[in-house]
Amino acid sequence: AWARWVRPWTLAAWMCLTLGIAMGSWWAYYELGWGGFWFWDPVENASFMPWLAGTALLHSALVMEKRDALKVWTVLLAIITFSLSLMGTFLVRSGVLTSVHAFAIDPARGIFILAIMGVFIGGALALFAWRAPLLSQGGLFAPISREGSLVLNNLLLTTACAAVFVGTLYPLALEALTGDKISVGPPFFNFTFAPLILPLLIAVPFGPLLAWKRGDLLAAAQRLMAAACLALAIAILVLAFRQRGPWLAPFGIGLGVWLIAGAFTEIAYRVKLFDASP
Repeated sequence: AWARWVRPWTLAAWMCLTLGIAMGSWWAYYELGWGGFWFWDPVENASFMPWLAGTALLHSALVMEKRDALKVWTVLLAIITFSLSLMGTFLVRSGVLTSVHAFAIDPARGIFILAIMGVFIGGALALFAWRAPLLSQGGLFAPISREGSLVLNNLLLTTACAAVFVGTLYPLALEALTGDKISVGPPFFNFTFAPLILPLLIAVPFGPLLAWKRGDLLAAAQRLMAAACLALAIAILVLAFRQRGPWLAPFGIGLGVWLIAGAFTEIAYRVKLFDASP
């Protein structure tokens, strides 16, 4: 019941955050003239971390609702998502970061926000530690199943979130402890983030085509064959006609086609578009 109740609220918050990130990227591209949508700015990362955790929470809550599993993890993930949201407010409003996206430089305000974080996050974690042992383990499932794919989704998203967390806060921690100032830029994030998200994007279309509790990976792969061929053909076509620009662009376009075609494949099988029976 808790998962069914919390998912609409989580989805509404996630959609608002997604819209905010998209509008911020649009602003960075058109107003600042940087020539790009994302630069791994610390304040950008402050909004991106709760988005990653919230995305994982949406999928984990689905497993909890449908299969009565991952209860402890889902509740902890909800606390982490909210904590990252509060941390983002602290980073943007306290002045501890230097960024064109920061709104204020006010140490007193930062201390106040930090106190709020301590009360809410500390209280939530204490309540979790007290009540978590009382939660049942829930239903079991095979690794190759829809639940298993959602667990993989959670592992990759939370690990990617942890990588962004370390890259964003390490310079602050180092300066506070030693006084040394360093900058962690796009090379670090590209090196750590891309290897985690790439397998996730490739695996995404498989999840909805797997059954709950125990799935058939080979059958899912056969259903996605047309989507894979279409994505490969478009990537090769873009590569053949590419005259300039990043060499990874054709691969990115092909990956986007793979995700869209995979989503349409899942919808087609759900409405039995390929069902030949009368």
